[in-house]
Amino acid sequence: MTGTLVLAGTPIGDITDAPPRLAAELAGADVIAAEDTRRLRRLTQGLGVQPKGRVVSYFEGNEAARTPELVEALLGGSRVLLVTDAGMPSVSDPGYRLVAAAVEKDIRVTAVPGPSAVLTALALSGLPVDRFCFEGFLPRKAGERLARLREVAEERRTLVYFEAPHRLDDTLAAMSEVFGTDRRAAVCRELTKTYEEVRRGPLAELAEWAAEGVRGEITVVVEGAPERDGGELGAEELVRRVRVREEAGERRKEAIAAVAAEAGLPKREVFDAVVAAKNAAGAAGTGAAGSATPVTP
Repeated sequence: MTGTLVLAGTPIGDITDAPPRLAAELAGADVIAAEDTRRLRRLTQGLGVQPKGRVVSYFEGNEAARTPELVEALLGGSRVLLVTDAGMPSVSDPGYRLVAAAVEKDIRVTAVPGPSAVLTALALSGLPVDRFCFEGFLPRKAGERLARLREVAEERRTLVYFEAPHRLDDTLAAMSEVFGTDRRAAVCRELTKTYEEVRRGPLAELAEWAAEGVRGEITVVVEGAPERDGGELGAEELVRRVRVREEAGERRKEAIAAVAAEAGLPKREVFDAVVAAKNAAGAAGTGAAGSATPVTP
């Protein structure tokens, strides 16, 4: 008989949040695949568990190479426990490759549910929780980050992101630019730890706060795009939506048609708003140039 792959959720901060089943699985597994074996050692010591099985490292750098080895152990009847540094394996952590390989070989996969930064932040955010989507980490490069944000600029579900503390201010500023300065959000820091903090407010305000420097594990929750009636959309908003689509790679004609369809408006009305905005910008530029070099009568 083949073995079983067990995905075990681990505490995201407070070790007492560990479910009782986690200790039992750590003690009884034949093989424990850990993202960081040192973190695993601290976890087992904190839970008072002495693993009997073989411990191997399983992280982003060796995930592809080690997966076949673990699949072989599973095919041989072993119970393989997969744990990451915090939260559920495969959710922005190693694990997907192993799960996919096990499923392909018809190996049983189960889980020990545990703490989740995504759900904890969502619940604490004060934003709608009935529909949401998890976007993981945004790209590090500014241009790629903006492009990814533009893809979900009109997403109505609440958005959840992970972010590194040293990039938080840039990310919030980019969100403010793409989603709008007044879009509500919550920055959840050090969840379940001693210095847990949830900062709520408009994106522009949060970006200004983060510019002073933020530390710790960060989860960002952002309100979804408002559901507006087409008749309520002003020319400025129509132009903004067209610009977002153009910056994401759409041709202007296609962007105008898409925005018109979303708003329930004639394409001509959106087109006129775009042209008017372009003319206004050109006039402003000409005026500025003229005032810089006054003409003497």
